[in-house]
Amino acid sequence: MTTRLTCLAAAALLAGSLAAQAADMGQPMYKAPAYVGPVYSNWTGFYVGVNGGYGWGDSSWSGSAGTFSASPNGWLVGGTIGYNLQTGTWVWGLEGDIDWVDLNGTATGICASCQIKDTWLGTGRLRLGYAGWNNWLPYITGGAAGGGLKASSPLGEASKTQWGWAAGGGLEWAFVANWSAKVEYLYVDLGDIGCGLACGAVDESVNFKSSIVRAGLNYRF
Repeated sequence: MTTRLTCLAAAALLAGSLAAQAADMGQPMYKAPAYVGPVYSNWTGFYVGVNGGYGWGDSSWSGSAGTFSASPNGWLVGGTIGYNLQTGTWVWGLEGDIDWVDLNGTATGICASCQIKDTWLGTGRLRLGYAGWNNWLPYITGGAAGGGLKASSPLGEASKTQWGWAAGGGLEWAFVANWSAKVEYLYVDLGDIGCGLACGAVDESVNFKSSIVRAGLNYRF
């Protein structure tokens, strides 16, 4: 009997000790893994796309008819082709586009019937982007530009293909495997055209500068 009581007492002491140790250990803590957003790391490759947007500008005239200005504005839409090469977080690219444009304006002042119009716009530009923000690609761009300018007055009109430069920047978003969308701003300077006798008794100089805001959708091969 004494032996049985001794065993029961020892078992009770052991159980109490184990319970106390378990209480001291505390409850296990579970931590959810940190969320890591998708990282788009495959900007390299050829791509094609479409773009469209709005433009506004400034055109000044000087010559025999006096000095006056016009503020052309309108819409544009067209296509894009390009190539990207990604090295680390930097994306180097070459992009070209050609757009149908309807930027036109009528002069104010002494020649209220003089008009300037851009009928098409093409650019060939270098791009440099930073791919360190998941699937977002901010970039800067610059290069050559060309357009079809038409200047007219009561004496006639002159149409010329004019070359200049374009520079700006944008933001591209890769929203699914091979597709990306972008929005960009370009400043375009097509220089001066000589309107000739069509715009005055002697050669009239007409310049054309514009700002373009457009969106685009690209497919990468």
